[in-house]
Amino acid sequence: MKIENQETKEQLIKRLKRIEGQIRGLQSMLDEERDCREIMQQLSAVSSAIKSTSRTFFQDYAALCLTDLGEDPDANQDLLAEMMALLDKTP
Repeated sequence: MKIENQETKEQLIKRLKRIEGQIRGLQSMLDEERDCREIMQQLSAVSSAIKSTSRTFFQDYAALCLTDLGEDPDANQDLLAEMMALLDKTP
């Protein structure tokens, strides 16, 4: 799927780079044997960041797919089922 909204694409890339930095920070925290509470706090922050990024991506994906809906009710139901399956897998 191609993300058509360039602003959304740039926003997603920024978020993913930030998440990448957080993950590297977590690796350093583990190497340094930092306090468990600090590590859990960072893990929670990464989880929230991934969830937010997933929502943004899914919103763009849904908007694109919904504009492609045709007159075929079976195809529309298949698309809806696919989108719901993806939503179930989203962190």
